[in-house]
Amino acid sequence: MGEFDRIPVIDLAPLSDPAGAGIDRLCADILAAYGTVGFGYLVNHGIEPALIDGVFDASARFHALPRAEKMKVELNAIHRGFIPINTSTDRNSKLAKVTKPNQSESFMVMREAGPDKAEVRAGAYLAGPNQWPEELPGFRAAVTAYDDTLSGLAGKLVRVIARALGADVADFAAAFDPPTTWLRLLHYPPQPPASPDDLFGSAPHTDFGCITLLAQDGVGGLKVMTPAGVWVDAPPLAGSFVMNVGDMLHRWSNGRLLSTPHRVINRSGRERYSCPFFYDPNVSAEIAPLPSCSGPGNPPRFAPQVFGEFLRAELEASYQKHAKG
Repeated sequence: MGEFDRIPVIDLAPLSDPAGAGIDRLCADILAAYGTVGFGYLVNHGIEPALIDGVFDASARFHALPRAEKMKVELNAIHRGFIPINTSTDRNSKLAKVTKPNQSESFMVMREAGPDKAEVRAGAYLAGPNQWPEELPGFRAAVTAYDDTLSGLAGKLVRVIARALGADVADFAAAFDPPTTWLRLLHYPPQPPASPDDLFGSAPHTDFGCITLLAQDGVGGLKVMTPAGVWVDAPPLAGSFVMNVGDMLHRWSNGRLLSTPHRVINRSGRERYSCPFFYDPNVSAEIAPLPSCSGPGNPPRFAPQVFGEFLRAELEASYQKHAKG
């Protein structure tokens, strides 16, 4: 991984071409961006602006509710609901000594699974229904529409990533059947300009899953760390998503694709909102370096890891609601 001073832009137009024209170029662009930076702006992704505006409006309306109303849907044992400010601390961070909770609040949605689903009946980790605030007309519809649409886009992207890595696309996609998905409606109150250096909206971290698709407002505050430890701005780019690779895809690719550290500090003096969508493998999937990414002279660098086991450790370390008693 070399130094960089900006985030590359990746054109997803080939995804909507029925003839598949440009897919090889898209694969090459993905390998270049995520093999050197680990982040990229996705443009021409085909997601309607009205859908994105709708989820930001839903987020702002939720976070404007009185705290007592939000606490009615506080985060539960299957990681759905409201996460109040000062209750999430990234204690697993390898990038900073994090002792102060993140200065953000959020509402978390995961893939909906009713009591009739086999995974729920079997007691699969985190399987179950979402919580929804009753006070907000149209909230559930706007959030669900966005969540479903982003899941469809992410499913296409992991197939392109598998192709770029030379992996068996069908086998790779099967690890996401069904996927573990998360949509987080984040609100970052403004931090005082003189706030301590170790007080973060989101502390330096890498994402623990496969890919993240981030929609951010115009306020800014996201920074990405270079190998030399320099923090580079990832400012809002109109009409784009920011996509980054998480730890599981880094392991899957045997280190070829990079899970890059990033952080958020909101000293803008304004409220900041962002909507990250995380698309991860099924909790039962075993993550091991792909055969196409290892071989003679390039042995596997990572031992096999069941995603759900890794996930449980991450959540227990970071969230009060998951901490062991």
